[in-house]
Amino acid sequence: MKNRPKIIDRILEGIRDSRTICVVGHVRPDGDCIGSQLGLTLALQNEGKKVWCWNEDIVPDKLAFLDPDKIVQKPRPGMEFDCVIATDAASFERLGKVGACINKRKLFINIDHHQSNTRYADINWISAKEPSSGEIIFRLLKSANWPITPAIADCLFTAVSTDTGSFQYPSTRPSTYNVAGELVKRGADLAKICDEVYQSYPLSRVKLLKHVYNNFRLTHGDQIAYFWLKKADFTRTGADTSDSEGLIDHIRAIEPVEVACLFEEMEPEMTRISLRSKNEKVNVNEIAALFNGGGHKAAAGARIPGPPLSVQRRVIAAIKKALDAAE
Repeated sequence: MKNRPKIIDRILEGIRDSRTICVVGHVRPDGDCIGSQLGLTLALQNEGKKVWCWNEDIVPDKLAFLDPDKIVQKPRPGMEFDCVIATDAASFERLGKVGACINKRKLFINIDHHQSNTRYADINWISAKEPSSGEIIFRLLKSANWPITPAIADCLFTAVSTDTGSFQYPSTRPSTYNVAGELVKRGADLAKICDEVYQSYPLSRVKLLKHVYNNFRLTHGDQIAYFWLKKADFTRTGADTSDSEGLIDHIRAIEPVEVACLFEEMEPEMTRISLRSKNEKVNVNEIAALFNGGGHKAAAGARIPGPPLSVQRRVIAAIKKALDAAE
């Protein structure tokens, strides 16, 4: 690749000098996280490295087809690595329990596309203009001239597709389609990926979606849509937390809605929020930052301590303020 960033050479040099490598990702992994983690892990294994792939949480069922050999494992304390590579994790805290298990390392590399990334590693390749971490990993593999096998292509195509809303989000760039096309050329099974990721939902998720449609609320002239997911909702529907992935897009798609918000009960006094904006003038990354969270301009989140109704009032007030400022 011509005129490639010097950061790529620094990363490849660090990898070249490492024998044992651990690839880690964020808690509650999505398609971009798992696709990036696994794609990079498989590429490193093909280069003869001894590689571990760790995540605090298990691979969601809809992404399990990417990991038939169960490469993604829960972290184990006490191990030492020449190099640790974090993918798609905007902060060290987002690694969850993995963080305490990767202290014994020589080099720490952070590869991500979140604007809010805190640059917590020794080498940080943060490219906020990329719509997915999968696209960055693709650039890395091409720069290294490493083979992109069909299995790797499946992983990276899933990463790129899911974090662009199947190429529908405004963050999608012309180069994203080029990357997707190259991955299909290298063997990405488009029919299988689309079936597994977008067309094979468990009944438990459908029940959860029914709850969303029955209980979402509109406010501020129908410009804000929000809903709650309590632990009891997951228990009643038989769903797990991975089933909530993408539910917010259903209320974001309502015509008058400019900003959608999901409130999810983590603990009695801890709420996880997810924000989505389709108003170019409303940057939900800035709203999430008010609550020590972050993400992207159109998609962000945070974990907020405090009584649930207090959290709801504060977040909705911040969204209203942002919408009013945008008018």
